[in-house]
Amino acid sequence: MTLKQTMISLDAMDDGYVTGEKVKALFADYAEISVEVQTVTGEKGSTDFIKIVIPGTEGKSKGGSVPTLGIVGRLGGIGARPSRIGLVSDADGAVAAVASALKLADMQVKGDRLKGDVIVTTHICPDAPTRPHEPVDFMDSPVDIGAMNAHEVLPEMDAVLSIDTTKGNRVINHKGFAISPTVKEGYILRVSEDLLRIMEMTTGLLPVTFPITMQDITPYGNDLYHINSILQPAVATSAPVVGVAVTAQSVVPGCGTGASHEIDIAAAVRFAVEVAKEVTNGTCAFYNPDEYDRIVKLYGSMKVLQTAGNA
Repeated sequence: MTLKQTMISLDAMDDGYVTGEKVKALFADYAEISVEVQTVTGEKGSTDFIKIVIPGTEGKSKGGSVPTLGIVGRLGGIGARPSRIGLVSDADGAVAAVASALKLADMQVKGDRLKGDVIVTTHICPDAPTRPHEPVDFMDSPVDIGAMNAHEVLPEMDAVLSIDTTKGNRVINHKGFAISPTVKEGYILRVSEDLLRIMEMTTGLLPVTFPITMQDITPYGNDLYHINSILQPAVATSAPVVGVAVTAQSVVPGCGTGASHEIDIAAAVRFAVEVAKEVTNGTCAFYNPDEYDRIVKLYGSMKVLQTAGNA
């Protein structure tokens, strides 16, 4: 159901000459889909940020009030050329995000329109740098995390799925994908029951979650250990954020090639699409607002964790 779109996305990005405009061209036949590409240059090179809007029948883009879901493909780069040849493991987030947009666009053409908007963002860089990390090297990004969040985490998003390859660790020993607890304004909340239900439904298996720490939800650049950038969108929004980690049983470096598994990515895409259906239909909640209000009343704001702190 989503493997076709995943393969199209993979084929487009497994290219040393790929650009945001080439990815935009995948949506040429979908007249109602809005795609914007912006090239941003940083100290370590440049990348093409892409924003894809799939409008809902009662979404904000048409003057409605139905919630908007954001799907962020989080990564450093899709390639590490010239030091590594081919698509790197870190590309899975971008592949999954674009494949999700392709599936939602195709659904719309075939008459299956969501009520609310879905905004998909990611960036396309075939020659990103790498950097040291334990237990294996990470992909770095040509631009800093602030620029990434500014282009990928948008005010219109009422809830955010952040899809990221999360294989360079020893805490998730599962091949497929896993979801995080909900993060909102510095609080790590309980895992959403609705998301667990959707994961069970789309995989036909028991749901898999992964642990996150206080360090993981603080901004990059504070010299604290982060499992990776999967929860970095949470520092840039008041909306609830859930990480969707494309995972492996073994430890795989983000800069490793030949390590993207289309079936696992397609499973994450299928999950994201079903979440989009339910969030925009009002049948999936990332968190309990009453419980969140209660914890803030009892313990105060934790928004300080969205900042650089006292450094």
